[in-house]
Amino acid sequence: MAQIASITLLHNDDARPIIEAILADNPGVRVLNMPGAVKLDRDDELVINRASVEERLGRSWEPQEIQLVLISMAGNLDEDDDHFTLSWKH
Repeated sequence: MAQIASITLLHNDDARPIIEAILADNPGVRVLNMPGAVKLDRDDELVINRASVEERLGRSWEPQEIQLVLISMAGNLDEDDDHFTLSWKH
C-alpha cells in the first residue's frame, strides 16, 4: 500500500506558480481546494522542481521560498538548490 506524500499551501498569488509546477511535474497528484488553502497529495513522492517554478514565475526562485506559503506537509523532506521533495522512500 502506498503512503501519501502531501503538501498544503496557502491559496494566494505567491503560491499559484508553485501549485502549477507541482501539477505539471507530478502525474496523478490529487488536489483538494479549501478556503485559503490547497492540499496536494500523491502516492509515495511529491516533487517541486526549481526550474518548473522559475518558468512560471519568470524569475529566479529558491526552493526555501516555499516556507512563505507552506501550511503543512507529510513525508520525509529532501531539499537542495534544485528541488523540494516529500517522499516515504528511505
